[in-house]
Amino acid sequence: MSRSTAVAVVATPFQVASTRNRPLVHLRDLDIAPENLRFGEPPDDDIPLLAETLFAAGQLQPLTVRPGRKKEAANMALDGRRRVLALRLLVEQGRIDDSFLVDVFVETDPARQAAAVLLTNTAVPVHVADIIAAIGRMLKGKLGVPTIAKALGYAEIDIKRLAALSALPDVALQALRLGRLNLRQARLLARLSDPDEQAELARMTVDGHGFQDWRVTERLDEARVTARDPRCALIGPERYAEAGGRTETDLFGELPPVLLDPGILTEVWTRRALSIALIYEAEGLAVHVAAGPEPDLPDDLEPAGYVYGGRLPATEMADYRDKRDAFNAAVEGVEAVLTETTDAEAVDAALDVMIRARLAMDQAGWSGRAATTLVLRPAVRTGIEVRCFTPVEPEVEDETDDQAPASAGSIAAAPVYRPPEVDTPEPETEGVNHALHAVRTDVATRGLIRALADDPGVAFTALIARLFNQLAVRTFGQRSESALALTASAFKPTGGRVIEALDGEVRQRLDDRRAAWEGSGQTVIAWVHGLAHGDKMGLLAELTALTLDVREERTTLIRKSARAEAAELAELCGADISLHWTPDAEFLKPHSKTLLLKMLEEMDRADVRAALLKKADLIPWVEENAAEKGWAPASLSWTTPPDADEVAASNTDDPETDTAQESAGDADDGASDGAGDGADDGVGAFEVNAEGEAALDDAA
Repeated sequence: MSRSTAVAVVATPFQVASTRNRPLVHLRDLDIAPENLRFGEPPDDDIPLLAETLFAAGQLQPLTVRPGRKKEAANMALDGRRRVLALRLLVEQGRIDDSFLVDVFVETDPARQAAAVLLTNTAVPVHVADIIAAIGRMLKGKLGVPTIAKALGYAEIDIKRLAALSALPDVALQALRLGRLNLRQARLLARLSDPDEQAELARMTVDGHGFQDWRVTERLDEARVTARDPRCALIGPERYAEAGGRTETDLFGELPPVLLDPGILTEVWTRRALSIALIYEAEGLAVHVAAGPEPDLPDDLEPAGYVYGGRLPATEMADYRDKRDAFNAAVEGVEAVLTETTDAEAVDAALDVMIRARLAMDQAGWSGRAATTLVLRPAVRTGIEVRCFTPVEPEVEDETDDQAPASAGSIAAAPVYRPPEVDTPEPETEGVNHALHAVRTDVATRGLIRALADDPGVAFTALIARLFNQLAVRTFGQRSESALALTASAFKPTGGRVIEALDGEVRQRLDDRRAAWEGSGQTVIAWVHGLAHGDKMGLLAELTALTLDVREERTTLIRKSARAEAAELAELCGADISLHWTPDAEFLKPHSKTLLLKMLEEMDRADVRAALLKKADLIPWVEENAAEKGWAPASLSWTTPPDADEVAASNTDDPETDTAQESAGDADDGASDGAGDGADDGVGAFEVNAEGEAALDDAA
C-alpha cells in the first residue's frame, strides 16, 4: 500500500500581496502604531520638505497598517511614521483636510505585522518608472532639483539624470514599466531632442516591434564630433577651450564629451600642424596639411609602399628594416608623450623624431630616391599621420627577356644577383635542322622525366629549386629559362598591405633564405640539394604556403572547390589564426557597426556603452578587447561555420538585428512591480523602500 506525502506550498510574496486587503482610508482614521520603532520621536526638520514632495508627487507606495485595538484609531501605521507626520502638517497648513484618502495595506497576519515593523514596506517594490514619473510631478510642482535630492537623500546629479528621463513621453515610461524598454534604451531615447520622434520609437516598442537603437545612435552621430576625434590627440582639450570651443558632457556619463565647435577644432589643429610643417618646408619639402580627406596630389607622385625581400639588395633591405624599427619606436615615443602632455615643445620634439624616421624609412625603401612631398593628417595614436611621396620613375623598357617589365609607380628594381653558372655541353646544331633538334630534345626530356621519377630525392630538390626561383628569387618563370615547366605565383596582398604576423612572417623567412643562398655562392639546385632534410621541408612549406590564394572578390563569386581544399588543409594543419594575430584597425574598418558589436558579444566583452559609440570610436575598443582576449572571428576560420546571426547581419543593411544583443545586458533594469498603475489623484504619501532605492541607484 502506497503512502502519499503532503507537500506544503509556500506562497510567494507577490501571491501574498495580491490577496491582501488594500483599501483607501481617511487620514483621521490613521495613527502611528506604538510598536513602530520610532514611535514617540518628535518630528525632524525635514518633515516640511517631505510634505512638499508628498503634495507634489502623490502616492507611489501604500502604507502597511494593522487594525486598531481598543482605544486606538481604526488603522495603525506599522511603517511610514514620517509620512503620517508630513500629511498631518499639510492638514495644519490647510492644504488638505483630515478626510484625505490614504492608500494602505491592512495586515492581519501577526508575522507579517512584525516584519513590517522591522522592514520598510515589505509589500511591493516601487518601479523605477514610477520614481521617474514622481520626480517629473515634483518638478512641475515647482520643487527644484536640490530640494528633491535632499528629500530623497540622493546626489543632485542622480536626480538630474532621472529628471531628464521624466521629460520622456508617457508612452516611453509605459514601455519602461512594461519591460519593453530598458533603462539604457530610455537614456538613449532621452538624448533625442524631438518629442514626436521619441514618442514614435516608444510606441513601436510598446506595439512589440522592438526598440531600434540604431535609429537613435545614427541620429546622434550625425555631425557630432566627440573628444575621441583624431584632431584632439594633438591639441588637447585645453587649446580647444582657449580658442573658444565649447564642450558638452553627457549627462548620463556614458558617452565621450561632444565638441560643439568642430570648426574651431579644425582651425586649432591645422594651425598646430602648419607650425610643424614649416620646419620641413624650410628644408625644401612640399608639405600638405589636411584635417579632412587626403588632398589631391599631382599624378606624377607615388606614395611609399610596403617593402619586402627581393625588392632591394640584402644590404639595403637590412638598412630598411633597421629604419622601420626606428620609425616604430618613434611612434611609440610620440604616444607616450601624448598620454602625459600636449605641450607644444615636448610633443613637437617627439613628432620631429617620428617624421624624420618615416622619411628615412621610406627613402630607404625607394632605394635612394628622395621624398619630395609630405602629407600630414590627424591620427588618434600620434596626433599626426605622415605619408611620404616621391616622383614616379619613368617607365624603362627592358632589353632582356628575363627581366620583369618595370611599371610606373613601382619601387625601383634591385640589382639582379648573378648566380654561378654550371658548365654544360654545347648542343650539336651543325647540320641539324629544326625538326631533328626538336625530336632529340623531346626524347631527351622524356629520358630525364623517367630518371627523376625513379629518384624522389632529386625530384624533391628540383621542385623546391623551381619554387624558390619563382617565389623567393623572383625570376619570372618563362619556359625558356627553366628545365621545369612548373609555374607558381605568390599571393599578392590587397592594396600592397602585408600583415606582419601572418604572410609578412613567411615573406621574411624567404628573404632570409634568399640571403643565405646568395651568400653560399652556389646555384639554386646545388644549394637546395645540400640543405638538411628538415630545412628542405621548412623551405618547401614556406614556398607552398605563399602560393595559397583563396581570396574572393565578391560574395557572388564563391570559389567552392578552392574553399573545400582550404578547409581540408586547415583541418590537417590545425590552423588557428588567433595564435599569431587578432583583428586590427585595418581589418575592422570595412565592418559595419552592427558586426563590430557582434564581435564584442562573441568574445564575451559586450558593454552597453559600446552601442552608444560612433564607429570610429568603436573600432579601437574592439581591437583592444580582441588583443586582450586573443580572439579572432570565426569567419576567418576555414573549418568553423559562420554564426547564423553574423551571416544575417552581414546580408542586411538593417541594424535592427542588434536589438536583442544590446538589450540582453539590461534585463533586470526595469523589474516589474505590479503596482502603482492606479489613478494618481495626489492622495497619500511618497517613500522609497529598499527595492526602490536599488532601482534608483541603477537608474542613476
